[in-house]
Amino acid sequence: MSGLSRRKFVCGTAFSAAGIVMSDGFSGFIPRSNSGSNSSSESSEKKYNIMQEVMKYRKIDSHVHVNLSSTNSEVQKKFAEVLMNYSERMKVEKLMLSNPVTRLINSIPDGRPESFIANNNSVLGVMKIYPKIFSGSFTFNPVHAKESMDEIKRCVDLGMVNAKAYYQTKINDPSYYPIVEKMIDLKMVIHMHAEAQIGVGGYRMKYNGYKPLNVSIPDDFVDIAKRYPEAIFQYAHIGGGGDWEYMCKTLKNSPNVYVDTSGSNNEENLIDFAVKQLGENRVLFGSDNCYYQCVGKILASNLNESQMKKIFFENYNNLLRKGGRNVD
Repeated sequence: MSGLSRRKFVCGTAFSAAGIVMSDGFSGFIPRSNSGSNSSSESSEKKYNIMQEVMKYRKIDSHVHVNLSSTNSEVQKKFAEVLMNYSERMKVEKLMLSNPVTRLINSIPDGRPESFIANNNSVLGVMKIYPKIFSGSFTFNPVHAKESMDEIKRCVDLGMVNAKAYYQTKINDPSYYPIVEKMIDLKMVIHMHAEAQIGVGGYRMKYNGYKPLNVSIPDDFVDIAKRYPEAIFQYAHIGGGGDWEYMCKTLKNSPNVYVDTSGSNNEENLIDFAVKQLGENRVLFGSDNCYYQCVGKILASNLNESQMKKIFFENYNNLLRKGGRNVD
């Protein structure tokens, strides 16, 4: 195999595949052979050490969750070890953990204060296990204005550093205005679950009923970002299976909206397209717990080393720096 490039190698390995698992053989990608053969495949592996490339870049995961299926402390402790394994193997220095309320009750998103308080408590518990690595994002439902404001104060006082909301309420709903204003005062990121699906026959999600009505779409971010240009918004998981071209094109002229690269979908050109549309300073590394493929798809892009450093670490760290919460 001659002329092997980083892009061709990464795209050709299981590193970018959603099915990769943590195993003893993973960290070195060394073939299980004692033949000592000087085959072309072995020669190619010597030319490119993928784990050396992985470890070259500092990383902050801007979108990662605790165990979403349970608030039980023992379950969360066990899952914390999975997160730490990922942190150590992939050189992720800080994980921005969250536990948004994803539960539906009779097809309606659960927006009860007791639910978002319980989920925040689970994140706070995990943060204590590895406090140097785990940071927290609080969740809320702005429809419950007083309870949400009280919860934000509580969580900030306990060390949480930004917000992560789900689809209980659209990001541009008027009930969000006081929350956004509070986050501006705190100099914190508002990270929001978002989608832009293409349905049957090409109908976009905003025109059909396949999702809860309050799911935020790119157009909603454009609206709220224009109203609050000093706020910082993070559009979640452009790699989550939706129409990432539409997402990036729609958000192009909203400079205070950042996108994270998380999600299990690894379509070719996703990262390059995002940088081309939004610029290299508005794209953030995230996994959404799709750990290795989300590192791999950035390494598999055509970005230069400086751009990769920005996406993996510097861009999000600069957002944290606005509030004095950056990683040294």
